[in-house]
Amino acid sequence: MLVLIGILIIIAGFLLRFNPLLVIMASALATGLAAGLDITAIIAAFGKAFNDTRYVSIVWIVLPVIGLLEAYGLQQHARTLITRMKGATLGRLLTSYLLLRQAMAAVGLTSVAGHPQTVRPLVAPMAEAAAEAKNDALTDDQREEVKAFSASTDNVGLFFGEDIFLAIGSILLMKGVLEGYGYQIEPLHFSLWAIPTAIAAFIIHGFRLRRLEKRMVRTDAAQDAGE
Repeated sequence: MLVLIGILIIIAGFLLRFNPLLVIMASALATGLAAGLDITAIIAAFGKAFNDTRYVSIVWIVLPVIGLLEAYGLQQHARTLITRMKGATLGRLLTSYLLLRQAMAAVGLTSVAGHPQTVRPLVAPMAEAAAEAKNDALTDDQREEVKAFSASTDNVGLFFGEDIFLAIGSILLMKGVLEGYGYQIEPLHFSLWAIPTAIAAFIIHGFRLRRLEKRMVRTDAAQDAGE
């Protein structure tokens, strides 16, 4: 029962509002000692755990880098870039990003793009600039709608693209559940049957993006008629 002392340390530490990292380390150290491990083995276990999950620390590097880039005008440069591309309309831009997001997710690169590292600093400002090219009097509601569609494009691309990847958690979960009911289905079959769904999602959301672009143009035309 002594090995459960780590749980008590965690509860007490959180109730006293101590540093969570120090509380967890103290809990792990106490549990290891109670289990009969020496200090060397406990430190080795800490090192192995850190080495196996070291990708978590990348977040603390990426976020400050993105913040620094935004402070030096990343969004402004993205907007300037899109305005120089004459054929880059709102619909084409977001549809291209949707295709790219789905393709990367389909091969397991789900963390390459995303809301904090791609949508907020790059995709949303570029989409807003593309909309302004057709309507230089966007309202606040229209700007928020463009940003919302930029975020939803990332969500759709990731959600329907990742199921094509064989080793994704959702496929393994479905395989395990069906095996529990006596159905033996290989992950490849799940992956292949996810392709028609991904294509349908691309077509449907691409149509919605096209409608968004037309609404912006139609609003611009109505404003010109009113003037």
